[in-house]
Amino acid sequence: MLKSAQPPMPVDLLGQPLETLQQWVMDWGQPRFRALQIYHALYAERVLEFERMTTLPRPFRELLRREATVALPTQSQQFRSADGSVRYLLRLPDRDGVQPAAVETVDMPSANRRTLCISTQAGCAVNCRFCLTAQLGLVRNLTAGEILGQILVVLQQGPQRPRTNIVFMGQGEPLLNYEATLMATRILLDPRAFGISPRRVTLSTSGIVPAIERLAGEPVRPKLAISLNATTDEQRSAIMPINRKYPLSQLLEVCRRYPLRSWEKLTFEYVLLGGFNDAPDDARRLVRLLRGLRAKVNLIPWNPGPLPFRVPAAEAVEQFRETLIRGGVAAFIRYSRGRDVMGACGQLALLETPAAAPVHP
Repeated sequence: MLKSAQPPMPVDLLGQPLETLQQWVMDWGQPRFRALQIYHALYAERVLEFERMTTLPRPFRELLRREATVALPTQSQQFRSADGSVRYLLRLPDRDGVQPAAVETVDMPSANRRTLCISTQAGCAVNCRFCLTAQLGLVRNLTAGEILGQILVVLQQGPQRPRTNIVFMGQGEPLLNYEATLMATRILLDPRAFGISPRRVTLSTSGIVPAIERLAGEPVRPKLAISLNATTDEQRSAIMPINRKYPLSQLLEVCRRYPLRSWEKLTFEYVLLGGFNDAPDDARRLVRLLRGLRAKVNLIPWNPGPLPFRVPAAEAVEQFRETLIRGGVAAFIRYSRGRDVMGACGQLALLETPAAAPVHP
């Protein structure tokens, strides 16, 4: 006879480390290997209903239906871009004592892959001046299950592709929700779960120096992208208040010490704001800042929204790139997808009628 569950019920299985699942299944009177069957079913097979987990004996599946759950976000709205991208507005599962929240996830399909832009917080506390998410403030951190739940919900929809890329670049600062983000990453990279290559999972940070140092010591970690966006402390602090706590000298020093894998480069993201940080002198300073680093720069022309910035001229963007390349820095222009549905970089603000959102040309 199956034992009664020891953990409080119902327990949410999503986002739990395998070791926790192993303890729970033993508390439920099952052999330890049942946990790996559940873990594999959830993430490798993406079977999310207990009755379909046919590797489990029927009595155990019935117990799981009574005492456990797989709490997925629910889709509130979706907005389809002319470029094929889809912005999903997702409501997070209700939980006792936890503030209700909504987040956004963006699916960017291409010929042979899907790139999913995932949120790690509801809202954001970092307050970058050029980013609409900052206007939401921080609502709360997401759990590992809520982070992974976005991926599972979106992968159930749209065209299937042979590869999936994950970028933690949606709402929130991932390194201010370190434990949950890293737990989600470990499950994504675990061959027994999602089995995604670390080459295809990227975490973007505004520059939380102590957390970058901590990430450097993780045996399992994503690629790292630094949202830089300026070349002097005065300039960066004006648009990224976090720079007052972790100035450029500290940020670049931790980047120089960061232990890159043999195949890896640091990515620096540089949002180009017309007339603010897109001048030739900015590009030359950036070359000097990154000298000696194994790095590449993604130049991102600012995506418009109701903020006091403007889109850079195409000529300025190209000149900036050419200056970096001449200085020996690998540089690429990344025009964001989903701009017409407010799904591009810096546009995620839970807008339910994106077509009506005012923008600055």
